Amino acid sequence: MFVIRKFKFDAAHNLESYKGKCERLHGHTYRLVVIVEGIPDSEGMIIDFVELKDIVKREVIDILDHSYINEIIKQPTAENIAIWIWQRLEEKLKRGNCHLYEIQVWETEDSGVIYRGEKIERRSE
Repeated sequence: MFVIRKFKFDAAHNLESYKGKCERLHGHTYRLVVIVEGIPDSEGMIIDFVELKDIVKREVIDILDHSYINEIIKQPTAENIAIWIWQRLEEKLKRGNCHLYEIQVWETEDSGVIYRGEKIERRSE
């Protein structure tokens, strides 16, 4: 079973290792989806929605909202933002009955990434 919580934050960034218009400073209203997988506990919950909201707000939203993300994450692509968020949340959401399953980071309504904690090896071309 999965618990899903959606969030929004506004932030600016630029992609320094990119050739194109996104190398210039610009902003997004990001949408973040956090999915926790687990088994309901004795209270019938995988994780309390309020607790999940508080953790994500403290560990992610309060840091990234209205920020210049380049000061926090090197080359802040949606992919790198998703990895950074995963690293901030994975241990905080690990319980006997549940764990972080998936992070979705949406830069626009129709462009986003999904990350499930896989080890990523960068390719150089």
